[in-house]
Amino acid sequence: MPVIAVIDYEMGNLHSVCKGLENAGATPIITHSHKELTQADAVILPGVGAFDPAVQNLRSRDLEQPIKDIIASGKPFLGICLGLQILFESSAEGNQPGLGIIKGKVKRFVSQPGITIPHMGWNQLELTQPKSILWEHLPPQPWVYFVHSYYVDPTEPQVRAATVTHGTQTVTAAIAQENLMAVQFHPEKSSNIGLQILSNFVSQVREKIAA
Repeated sequence: MPVIAVIDYEMGNLHSVCKGLENAGATPIITHSHKELTQADAVILPGVGAFDPAVQNLRSRDLEQPIKDIIASGKPFLGICLGLQILFESSAEGNQPGLGIIKGKVKRFVSQPGITIPHMGWNQLELTQPKSILWEHLPPQPWVYFVHSYYVDPTEPQVRAATVTHGTQTVTAAIAQENLMAVQFHPEKSSNIGLQILSNFVSQVREKIAA
């Protein structure tokens, strides 16, 4: 089975992600070891919490450059929730610079009558890269589970793989660029749809190993 490293930097819902990966047919390992991250067949960066502590924790573990190197190497990489946001250059939530792997900023939802912040609960994706491997075997507008007050705004719109509408705002819900994928929602909390997304990621890892 593919070995998928789940980065431990004290900001992620690690065990739920690992359970989803096991159900998808992978062997997850929770680690912040550079060696284990490099040796794994793929890497996942989960994240729950605030932007500044997340990037500070990554940097205190000297993980910034290894993450950049892993993505540059072509190894399959998946960010989840805050793990999507910290790939960007900066966030309105904090003062720390992000990893800057994807150009763009993280912005806060604008308060509007009739909508709640955080955006929490089930919502439908609009797939803007419908042929992305992440969306294989999914319905056209799948329902997934969100919990977030901030959203990513990429400089280059072509990296968007899906959007979601909350109130009158339509924002990026996922990105995909070659081996790098990341989602704002929680696949590990998104029932059968989420499991299929994780299975699709594992399938891509298998293809990479076989190539």
